[in-house]
Amino acid sequence: MQTLASDQIEEIRRQANLIRRRSLRMVHRARMGHPGGDFSSADILSVLYFGVLRVDPARAAAPDRDRFIMSKGHCSGALYAVLAAAGFFPLEQLESYMAPLSPLNGHPDRNKVPGVEACTGALGHGLPIAAGAALGARIQGAGWRTFVLTGDGELQEGSNWEAAMSAAHYGLDNLTLVIDRNRFQQGDATEAAMRLEPLADKWRAFGWSVAEVDGHDHGALFQQFQALPLEAGKPNCIIAHTVKGKGVGFMEDRVEWHHKVPSSEQLEAALRELGEASP
Repeated sequence: MQTLASDQIEEIRRQANLIRRRSLRMVHRARMGHPGGDFSSADILSVLYFGVLRVDPARAAAPDRDRFIMSKGHCSGALYAVLAAAGFFPLEQLESYMAPLSPLNGHPDRNKVPGVEACTGALGHGLPIAAGAALGARIQGAGWRTFVLTGDGELQEGSNWEAAMSAAHYGLDNLTLVIDRNRFQQGDATEAAMRLEPLADKWRAFGWSVAEVDGHDHGALFQQFQALPLEAGKPNCIIAHTVKGKGVGFMEDRVEWHHKVPSSEQLEAALRELGEASP
């Protein structure tokens, strides 16, 4: 199994913190956004785009590309930040986040932004779309893979479980679901709003192969992706245990940062904690 060298891990870590810094600046500038989920998913996105996905910004619509679907589309700040860093569009365009007529909407739009595979943000849609994509690849005999990132509160949507049954029925081992398990949703902890545990057992009962990993450990995430498929003939579920607001002390594990705009003072304090004050 391939492993990452220390310099590769360091570069992925650097890119993850760039995602955090850039997305927080975007939220501050736009006066809206979801920084807590941007931060919890930053390490997952960095590993995927800089270590795993077979995508090429110069051939964004190439038929043989891997597909990545950001089902938790309200965390568009993190998605746009990683797409820009990967070269899908200029970094300067991030400054237009949520501005009138900007293609960088609050929820990603595949018709406006290169690298976006699905219009998401209405929660519970990403996994059904991804299951359809993976089935399409199977029918075509194609080798590309489909990855989808969901929030954990999002799993309270029933459409996810219809897709889970379908993916297992068709044996879609070319489909990988990553769950950003930060244990908070808008307004409360997931287990207080609608209990999800035992989450891994639920996915296994639906016919999926399941692994659990520290969602902020870049090397562990990479190795888990390298192990795909986890089991032949079964779709893959990776439960990534994360921290809401990861990387900034006053944001971590605080439900209010699901949807909150930092003040100028909080922005500067967060940027300092994330390693540098420049974007």
